[in-house]
Amino acid sequence: MLRIGVDVGGTNTDGVLIDVSRVHEPSRGVLAHYKAPTTPDVSTGIENAVREVLKLAAVPPENVASVSIGTTAFINAVLEADARRLAKVAVIRLCGAYTRQCPPFIDFPKRLQQLTEGHVAFVDGGFEIDGREIYPLNEAQILEQCAIIKEKGLKNIVLSGIYSPLDTEGRHEVAAKAIIERELGPSVNVVCSRDVGQVGLLERENASILNASILTFAQRTIRGFQKAMLALRLTCPLFLTQNDGTLTTAASAAQLPIRTFASGPTNSMRGAAFLAGLDDHKAHEQRKSMIVVDIGGTTSDVGVLLPSGFPRQAASFIEVGGVRTNFAMADVQSIGLGGGSIVRVSQTEKGSTRVTVGPESVGHNLMRDAKVFGGTVFTSTDLVVASGRAELGEKAKVQDVSAEVITLGMVRIKKLLERIIDKMKTSPEDITVLLVGGGSIIAPDELVGVKEIIRPPFFGVANAVGAAMAKVAGEVDTIELLAGRDIHTVVEAIKLVAINKAIAAGADSATTKIVEVANIPVQYVTNQATRIIVRAAGDLAPQAVASLETSSTTVEEQDEESKEEEKHLSSDDSNASSATSEDIDIDIYKPTILPDRRWKLSEVDLEWIAEGCGVLGTGGGGSPYPPFLMARQALRDGKMIYVLDPDDVPEGDTFIRCSFMGSPSVAVERLQGGDEIPAAARALMKYLGIKDFTGSISEEIGGGNGIQPMIVAAEMGKAVLDCDLMGRAYPNMYQTLPGAYDIPNGLWPCAISDGIGSTLVLPTARSSKAVEDILRAATTEMGSKSGVSMAPLDRKTCTQYGVPHSVSQAWRIGRAIALCRKHNDLKGIPKAILELQNGACLFVGKIIDVRREVRKGFTWGEVTIVPLLEEEEEDSNAAPTFSLPVKPDDKLVIPFQNENLYAYIESADGDKKIHVTVPDLITVLDSQNGAALGTPDYRYGLRVTVIAMAGHPSWITPQGLDNGGPTAFGLNGVPFTPIGPYKDPKSVIKEFGSA
Repeated sequence: MLRIGVDVGGTNTDGVLIDVSRVHEPSRGVLAHYKAPTTPDVSTGIENAVREVLKLAAVPPENVASVSIGTTAFINAVLEADARRLAKVAVIRLCGAYTRQCPPFIDFPKRLQQLTEGHVAFVDGGFEIDGREIYPLNEAQILEQCAIIKEKGLKNIVLSGIYSPLDTEGRHEVAAKAIIERELGPSVNVVCSRDVGQVGLLERENASILNASILTFAQRTIRGFQKAMLALRLTCPLFLTQNDGTLTTAASAAQLPIRTFASGPTNSMRGAAFLAGLDDHKAHEQRKSMIVVDIGGTTSDVGVLLPSGFPRQAASFIEVGGVRTNFAMADVQSIGLGGGSIVRVSQTEKGSTRVTVGPESVGHNLMRDAKVFGGTVFTSTDLVVASGRAELGEKAKVQDVSAEVITLGMVRIKKLLERIIDKMKTSPEDITVLLVGGGSIIAPDELVGVKEIIRPPFFGVANAVGAAMAKVAGEVDTIELLAGRDIHTVVEAIKLVAINKAIAAGADSATTKIVEVANIPVQYVTNQATRIIVRAAGDLAPQAVASLETSSTTVEEQDEESKEEEKHLSSDDSNASSATSEDIDIDIYKPTILPDRRWKLSEVDLEWIAEGCGVLGTGGGGSPYPPFLMARQALRDGKMIYVLDPDDVPEGDTFIRCSFMGSPSVAVERLQGGDEIPAAARALMKYLGIKDFTGSISEEIGGGNGIQPMIVAAEMGKAVLDCDLMGRAYPNMYQTLPGAYDIPNGLWPCAISDGIGSTLVLPTARSSKAVEDILRAATTEMGSKSGVSMAPLDRKTCTQYGVPHSVSQAWRIGRAIALCRKHNDLKGIPKAILELQNGACLFVGKIIDVRREVRKGFTWGEVTIVPLLEEEEEDSNAAPTFSLPVKPDDKLVIPFQNENLYAYIESADGDKKIHVTVPDLITVLDSQNGAALGTPDYRYGLRVTVIAMAGHPSWITPQGLDNGGPTAFGLNGVPFTPIGPYKDPKSVIKEFGSA
């Protein structure tokens, strides 16, 4: 069986012809390969590449069994926000009363939103995490939306339901799709979000919107591919390669083009493994993960190839064109190093020679501009030729390059590759590297941290080889309730489903096997909910190829359809092209303080507060990002958010307490509707006989709960008190200062609500822990998420048993980080934060180990960090100074229970010394951007900076330490030593109110 693989790059379109019956030969079955220039219409470049490989191999077109194409054409339409290729989309969200504070398109860049937003609707539907319906599907509501969509002339529709990936029976999205297609006919494209992404409503919906917006363009492009095949007299089936390294039919790609967005790097990784002879099924179980480095003319793409032979997937969220999505994509990092990288030689102030390589590059003009080819630009290729490691062009043209420059340049290339490889590793062990790409000649033969470098044959067209030899997969991603069930039995049943899905998609049953199994316990639930992901893959079956018949629709008919579809593409206009948010000079920005001393929040204020909440969350508290989006949307909807200084508020004024309880896994899917906390507050106020209140206050300023009072205040027309009841984040709801001091109404009475009719008031409890247990059990029944309102407090109690001006402190931290980023002073971020609160920069290094386990609903674990080696530091003189005595072999270890608990230095001889503990704040910052990392974000290779800040004095009394100190987490015998004296935050209103 002969297969053709094509990969369309920005510069070249690579083609390769492989005889599958000869893959065990040294040539790996490669009969011919060719590089053709990529053309603006893509199809012409593909046609040229395929024509040449057929000619070189002297193979008749009718002997080819399949053509597989990898292309970036679809993602480029999104990245370029091209109105000629994007269509407006109607989004129908199946959610009932939920999610309305976070509507579709909420985090789209303005121009992309203008080009794609056609209609938004909320209708009944959706599921809880345990599979129960939130609301049954309402056909009348769907029909009502069909009428509106028809009137607007929209042809591309997205159906997005809460927890739709768990709806294996198709009761909601699939059923709604059938109603729409019956009502509007076959001319509309309906995309079900469950077919696009996984758990995470907003990100899955975003991906579905992008998919729907490019459908018309994608279908036209794929028809162009088919026309190219007809011109070459190829009658075999056409496949496209997907982001995960597997194949999909042209018909399927025309419906889900987003699955092909980033197939290029994946093709290179899969092709490298195949060419190196590592694709043998028997080798999977013995082989460890390895790294693939694909060096082109301008960049080097680096990814991890798992023992399964498939790439490691990227993190939960991937940004495409400024939009957060969660469809499957390989985890690939790129650096500005390639065969065309420009080499610059200069002198330092001390008179020594300095050599830099990249990131600028001559790119596809290498053959014209490089010195060895008669040009005038000194490139990395010239450097390698001068060193004698490669023979290209005329070596005489670089004979004047000194030995010192050659040595320094090659050392620079070596360090760049070592750094990016180390960043992608998952453990400190030496790893095998597969080296491919036309620019790979610049790589050295040895790298620190690499035990073996493999350079397979035909390395220059590994991407096209990966496309030709891509496999077929089937995946199941679901949440199962394991209470009273055997997890082994559950997983085995899911494995069988995944295998059957792969075979149904065209995989050969003889080669199909399980390549990935993951089970992830869901936090903060009592029903043992566990997310299980199983993936199976196999070779493309010959019978599957034979069963694919050529479409009965002629190309001429398809062209007529294309002309009709193009009428529905977005039209560009001056408003769309010029509609960008107003630039704000943050160096001179001042918050708006009204004459009555109310702080009127702007979007900039919200962004800074959210950033600061992340820092004060000490690794926990949940991501501030979704609540920030909701608060920002409230402002865009015309609502106001005001903050009050506690010193301006009468002592007797009442404030309701705001927070959410439940699982973060539910928080990313069942987005809040807006009435969860207000419903709880209304029920509690009715029980207490309270008629009105002044505003809201957060239980914890750390993490996402720090933003919730602002959302509630905007909805209820009230204000936010510049204060919270914790000054940080803690895992248990009784770990607040009112709880620590056991004040009347500190924890009860309280109320929780799901926002759609179920509300519980708890008048009293036998202990603070009982409050936690009772409310958590009720929250599980409510779908593992509820709005919480603890007993309201007057202003005097809020400030006496709270942390005044903590909102101001979050704002100042966020501003400090933003200013450092603006001035490219990322390493100044720790110092800027520590100027706002006393503390210390504990450690600068990289994460080498992370251990996690879920116990009793909480994530326990520890992260280990080691100092950076001198050669790993980009600018050692700019690194933050340590306050701790650190030796090169020392390690910093931070145990955590959702939040970071304490930090100790472990020396090479095993000695351990604790330097900081709760209730002081321990925050891990990403050294690459200064953002605070949550404990779920910890992973090997991250460069981090660890800072500690003084906790509020109320936490270091006997009562405070009993509730939130070391003994509260079982660290008996561990003394608490303050990292420094607490510095009272400065009020924003006081500083800017008189300005």
